[in-house]
Amino acid sequence: MEFHILLTTARSIVIELQDEKSCYHTEEYKIICNGEEVMTSNKVVETLYGLSPDTDYTLSIVQGDQYSTDVKVHTNEEFVTLNVKDFRAKGDGISDDTIFLQAAIMSCPKNSRVLVPKGTYKFTNLFLKSNIIIELEEGAVLSAFIDKTKFPVLPGRVESYDERSEYLLASWEGNPLDSFASLITGIEVENVLICGKGTIDGCASFDNWWDQEKRKNDPARPKMLFLNNCKNVTLQGVTITNSPAWNLHPYFSKSIRFYDITILSPSNSQNTDGIDPESCDDVEIVGVYFSVGDDCIAIKSGKIYMGKTYKTPSKNFIIRHSYMKKGHGAVTIGSEIAAGVDNIKVMNCKFEETDRGLRIKTRRGRGEDSVLQNIYFKNIEMDHVQTPFVVNSFYFCDPDGRTNYVSSKEALPVDERTPSIKDLKFKNIVCKNCHVAAAYFYGLPEKKIESVTMENIKVTYAKDAKKGKAAMMIGCEPSVKRGLFARNIKHLSLKNVSIDGSDGIVLDIDKVDNLETDVKE
Repeated sequence: MEFHILLTTARSIVIELQDEKSCYHTEEYKIICNGEEVMTSNKVVETLYGLSPDTDYTLSIVQGDQYSTDVKVHTNEEFVTLNVKDFRAKGDGISDDTIFLQAAIMSCPKNSRVLVPKGTYKFTNLFLKSNIIIELEEGAVLSAFIDKTKFPVLPGRVESYDERSEYLLASWEGNPLDSFASLITGIEVENVLICGKGTIDGCASFDNWWDQEKRKNDPARPKMLFLNNCKNVTLQGVTITNSPAWNLHPYFSKSIRFYDITILSPSNSQNTDGIDPESCDDVEIVGVYFSVGDDCIAIKSGKIYMGKTYKTPSKNFIIRHSYMKKGHGAVTIGSEIAAGVDNIKVMNCKFEETDRGLRIKTRRGRGEDSVLQNIYFKNIEMDHVQTPFVVNSFYFCDPDGRTNYVSSKEALPVDERTPSIKDLKFKNIVCKNCHVAAAYFYGLPEKKIESVTMENIKVTYAKDAKKGKAAMMIGCEPSVKRGLFARNIKHLSLKNVSIDGSDGIVLDIDKVDNLETDVKE
């Protein structure tokens, strides 16, 4: 059993087992550091804490009778540590510690650490700066106030003096709209690490932020973390819980990493997506556990104004060894994807009790720049996912979402409003206890999905399967134990696909130009 180093900091090392057979968990193993056993784990991605800066370590792993090769690691240098309690933060769960936490952040020099020790620190908003490490010690909780009068508002769009450009500060569902400042906000910062075994608690509930009716005339709800035009930002180790809205929202950012973190919100909470990268490049999501009230991961690139104006797709994503439980979709693309999505790889993940596994949400009106391509899923385990694969080209979002233009199944003229889906590939995927349908692919009749390839796919159904809708679109009727449904695809390849236990037609296929199949019933 071999491993590699995913992240090295001054005081911790994140390892990832080179395990192609496991998803999030694996067989228990021991971590050996400098010849001594320091911990056991059953996670493919694990963090070793309590190390010293600027120090050599030799790591190895023992799993059963297998011994890994030794790996030598040198931890990063650290100039100073600033303890927030030295800045008069109380951590008593009552006092407002916002200004003291912010003072420590703003005072921290390069290659140094802000330490949040054990305690509960009440705060409203914190703003990041470049070249900083913020570590939440085990037992440390950043606990948000819920009084919206304490929250600043960030303008969505500020026109420049020359009236020819603009400054975008906030976003809500793909548009530059005024928003309450997120609990932690980074604006044009780089080289930031938020790490540790502590917790960031948004303290949201149906008595405050999740009650949309009471909030509809307000600015948009805050996120837990908002990264606007940032670069080289990493979240590692921490637990994120009870966000007022989306949990983690990188926006026009590059080189963003999420390693070994936990994201938790009640399954019925409103809009509590886990990670929503929007118009981002080079994003890694590795060893992350999700249990949320909306999509676990939702990859976006803005609505039509943002797509046409900035033409910045989300691209070059790696998602692996992560566990997605509950939520509407495990990995969702859309629906705000007007600038397109390119090169998304999802590997060695487990999806459990989500409504859908892959969930693509698009519609007419997203525009000709909305090109979805190079989307690849490999080595995935799904259990009690209602519909494992969903591609919906008629998603009924936005004020015009239920108009004939969006919902018509007749071929309409192709113009600048027409989005496209190019290639989707799925390989080595087992879907147990499916409920609604094995797969539901519905492309536009005037712009068919170019290619869908499914290889080594096995679907079985739950004994007590519950009826539901595979896709949120007009005309999708409730079903149970439905087979593979496909419409408007140029090339559909089904290699070693097994669908066992369908109550109806196993392959419900129409308007597919080229079909290759060896489906087993």
